[in-house]
Amino acid sequence: MVNSLRHMRPIYKSRTGEIRGVFSVVAFSCVLATAGTFAGLFSLSVCAQQTPPAAPSVVQPGAPGKPSRPLPSTMRATLPQVSPADVQFMQGMIMHHAQAVEMTALIESHTENRDVRSLGARISRSQSDEIKFMKRWLSSRGQPISQGMADMPHTNMSHGPMGLMPGMLSAEQMEALRKARGQEFDHLFLTGMIQHHGGALTMVKDLFDTAGAGQDAELFNFATDVDSGQRAEIRIMQSMLRK
Repeated sequence: MVNSLRHMRPIYKSRTGEIRGVFSVVAFSCVLATAGTFAGLFSLSVCAQQTPPAAPSVVQPGAPGKPSRPLPSTMRATLPQVSPADVQFMQGMIMHHAQAVEMTALIESHTENRDVRSLGARISRSQSDEIKFMKRWLSSRGQPISQGMADMPHTNMSHGPMGLMPGMLSAEQMEALRKARGQEFDHLFLTGMIQHHGGALTMVKDLFDTAGAGQDAELFNFATDVDSGQRAEIRIMQSMLRK
């Protein structure tokens, strides 16, 4: 029995040595990982202590052939001044677009005409987006979204609260549109929207005919887009009526 145990002792020691060897490798790996962690933390600490980069400078481009010049950091960008006609145009066009969206909302329940449905969806989507833009434009310049009826241009009291701007449908026209169905609705919608778009073109023309108005870059781009876009839609609707 003793001899058997003596025979087994070297084997036990050998296995223990192997185990100790494995532990040594693991311990060495842990030391390396810990050292790497400390090095990373040290690098982060050094970076945190470094001076933050200087704020970017604002440079005003020079005229052709002239050098640019840096502007002081205290200078702030300011929006250009707008004329009262600009503000009235945006306020009036919000009201104008709102009626167009109201007209297109009737399409789903009043007609099955695919062309009218497609056109209505296009008008509703574009004019809803433009209403959001006009409201942001006015708000960013400290202007109210709407204005009193007496102060609005092109006021026509005979048409009631929805007949203030050029081309807008009267209360009677809107009521007839709500009552119509099928082909009758299609005809009233197309003729009414052509009238409506024509009024928007008049509003754009009046804006650009007003001295000092329409100089704001955003407003100018928007007004010209309204003019070109609604002219194109008028041609589409005229073609649909001929069919």
